[in-house]
This record gives sequence, structure tokens and C-alpha cells, in this order.
Amino acid sequence: MRWALTPVLVSVLVTGGCAGHDQLTTVDTRRENVDHQRLKVDGGGGAGQVQPYMLKASEGYRMPQLYAAPDPVVGDRDPRRSLAPTTICLQVVVDAEGRVERSLPLTDRASCSAAAAAENTALLDAAQAAVAQWRYSPAAVCHYPAGRVPSDRGDCEGAERIEPVPVSLLYAFTFEIVKGQQTVRRQSR
Repeated sequence: MRWALTPVLVSVLVTGGCAGHDQLTTVDTRRENVDHQRLKVDGGGGAGQVQPYMLKASEGYRMPQLYAAPDPVVGDRDPRRSLAPTTICLQVVVDAEGRVERSLPLTDRASCSAAAAAENTALLDAAQAAVAQWRYSPAAVCHYPAGRVPSDRGDCEGAERIEPVPVSLLYAFTFEIVKGQQTVRRQSR
């Protein structure tokens, strides 16, 4: 599945000379707009093609919920003492069990083109290493009995069958180095 969304906004900032960290902020993703597309296996046994999927009247959708998300750590991999805000974007493929199957750099839009630059390899590597450790409560299609569909179909409560499904999510990581101090801001797209 591929989801166009802006769900989880998490920021961790470390400022030069500051002893503490900002608080972790999470936004409930169940209330966001989602473009539903299911992957259909092609006849050649390949990875599949994207086919539009519309929820039926007796179905709901539960967004994946990120519950373990270490931040990227660049450390000594990038020797630069300063770096203007540089955004690296990833498409994160989450399997039906909530594990990250893989992540792919996104460079097809101007705001994400930094991942293609050789000097930013350490940033891309740090982002991919971090998301490889992420864990989610899986996304799911909720199948309700006819005539008993709740008004909020986003939590699967009362569903007669819950079908965990893989998803693809887009995230942007903005790295910055000021006076040798590295910071990263993360948000989904």
C-alpha cells in the first residue's frame, strides 16, 4: 500500500550549550487524510503494481502507530563542523507485522534532493539505519458485520475481522550542524 499523509511529527533538537532536550511530540495519525492503494501481485510473480483501493461501506482503516523510533545519529560519520538545514526523505515500507521491511531514498522532489548528493551519504545512512529499527502497531483493514459499522471506523473496535496490511510511509529528516552540534528534525510527509 502507498499512503500519502502527514501523520507523525516528532522533533528532537539538541542545541549547542543546552543541557536538555525538547520533549518528544506525537500526533495521532488516525485523523489524517490517507490515499488508499493496495498492492496487487502481477502475473509474473513480481513485486506487484499499485491498484487503487476504495474501502467498502463495511470496512474501516486503522493507521499504523509508531511506538519505537530511535532518531538518526550521524556522529563521526560526517566530519563537517557546520551544515545548513539539509533534508533527506525516505519512503519507509512497513510490513503487515509492523516491522520496517526497507527504506528507499526519495529524490524526486526539490525539497528531498539532498539524498542524491555524495556529500550527504552519511546523513542518508544515518536515517536508513534509524528507520530500520522502528516498530509500528500495524496498519489494518477492519471488516465489520453488515449493518453494524461504527461511525469511527479507524480503530477496528467491533470489527469481526482485522486484516493487518503493509504500508508505505514518507518521512523527511532535516539535519543541521551548528558549531559542531548535530540536530535532526523528523516529520512524515
